[in-house]
Amino acid sequence: MKFSEMPYERPDIQDVKNQLVELTKRLKGAADYAAAKDVFLEMEELSKHVETQSTLAHIRHSIDTRDKFYDEEIKFWNGAMPELEEHFQTWNHTMLDSSFRPEFEKEYGNMMFLNTEMELKTFSPEIIQELQQENDLKQEYDKLLASAQISFEDGTYTLSQMTPFKTDKDDMRRLAAWKAEGQWYKDHQAELDRLYDELVHLRDAMGRKLGYDGYTQLGYYRMMRNCYTKEDVEKFRAAVVKYLVPVASGIYQEQARRLGKEYPMSFADNALAFRSGNARPVGTPDDILAHGRKFYDELSPETSAFFRTMLDRELMDVLSTEGKAGGGYCTSIPDYKVPFIFANFNGTQHDVEVVTHEAGHAFAAWMNRDRVPMSSVWPSLEACEVHSMSMEFFAWKWAEGFFGEDTRKFYYAHLSDALTFIPYGTMVDHFQHEVFEKPDMTPADRHVLWKELLGVYMPWMRLDGEIPFYADGEGWQRQHHIYDRPFYYIDYCLAQTVALQFWARIQKDPKAAWENYMAYTKQGGSAVFTDLLKNAGLDNPFEENCLKEVCAAARKWLEEYDLEGLA
Repeated sequence: MKFSEMPYERPDIQDVKNQLVELTKRLKGAADYAAAKDVFLEMEELSKHVETQSTLAHIRHSIDTRDKFYDEEIKFWNGAMPELEEHFQTWNHTMLDSSFRPEFEKEYGNMMFLNTEMELKTFSPEIIQELQQENDLKQEYDKLLASAQISFEDGTYTLSQMTPFKTDKDDMRRLAAWKAEGQWYKDHQAELDRLYDELVHLRDAMGRKLGYDGYTQLGYYRMMRNCYTKEDVEKFRAAVVKYLVPVASGIYQEQARRLGKEYPMSFADNALAFRSGNARPVGTPDDILAHGRKFYDELSPETSAFFRTMLDRELMDVLSTEGKAGGGYCTSIPDYKVPFIFANFNGTQHDVEVVTHEAGHAFAAWMNRDRVPMSSVWPSLEACEVHSMSMEFFAWKWAEGFFGEDTRKFYYAHLSDALTFIPYGTMVDHFQHEVFEKPDMTPADRHVLWKELLGVYMPWMRLDGEIPFYADGEGWQRQHHIYDRPFYYIDYCLAQTVALQFWARIQKDPKAAWENYMAYTKQGGSAVFTDLLKNAGLDNPFEENCLKEVCAAARKWLEEYDLEGLA
């Protein structure tokens, strides 16, 4: 069945509640494991159906945020899911207390119990109202950014559609694009400040209602941090400052030399990797998808079957259109055992990364689509990001088909971007920790904090008044995750560190590297992040030597890379 043919129907929430109550009652009264297992599998089917309908509504709403029908459906789900959560949690308590738990663990593993124990720490009926309010505020933020109409030159553009102009090789045009985008955010400054302030205080209140000292611990539980702590993350951030920031600074110093600019550079100049222009994909969006099919056909039989399914069943929406939500994501539609990719092509290197990054997520979901329970299809989020970021590096062999004469630019820029991203992502994490430790900061205080952190993690950015939105420390407001998914961003940094391990292994033995990747991916969500790595023969990013070694390997490659003719 194609995505467009998948029927959506708002479920009767009271009926779902009644089913949840009945299933919980039957689990409690199960006479033996066979009976308990039957009830468990019925719950799986009910959960999959509810999630499928919710997911269909959210996908179709993000494709066109102006669609009044799905706008109303999102409002419905914003209210319904917190209500259902109470009943799901009652079920979870019953599963944890079941006398048949040893039998369940023997057949399905212990991860569902480990994750359930963590989920129970994130909810109480007394925060239902706050959860509903949080959903509404997140939707308000997403709709605001999706509504952006930026006048530039002779046209009007969405935020995503502005991206090519922000990497234009003409200095004045590129700067003008950055200023135009920044001005849109400036014009909506009060609204952006209000939304975030309300979200911070709301989340802090939820944490305190649940018995925590603010939001941070609750945020870690909501992110399913089941094998590392806040202190581990702090050590990782310190290693980033020690090992990666110097490497990234060197990359931008070399870039300034190529561009004929003084270091540190402006935000607009840092966006241009080569004076002759950044690497851009060749051909149309259809051409990119066609070469994506060639890449996955040749990579392995498993990837071939996966990507052909994605194309045949129209499980990707990638064009940037008016009213479409920004960014990109991959999700699953459980009833149909398929993933779905949402993106915004904009004529930049990003378009190819959609076909590799988001498809890396989708491939992992595809490989684990038959797992029971449903919760074990996906691992925790930092583990998920390994699938996607590593797949980007496996695509290097096929890069010429994506980039043509810009292929050599792409290799250098892609590795550079992977390295320079980690300090930025780590800064986002540091910022959020500071914000939630001091929730009464004013909006002005948060902007000052962001500027201070820029000096630590991104010293290659010149903080003058050329682009006020960025120079005033307000650039964090364009980062969706800060509003929508607190503490998510460090997951990308941890995963990128692992992906760089794959990059290094690909240089030596691509076949062995792919075997490692498949060994990692086939595990799905059957183990915690650090065990998934160990089982696949990969190093733990929380070990200081891990980051030290990948930085050394990447620095050596970049220093030896032939940049002749790529000025």
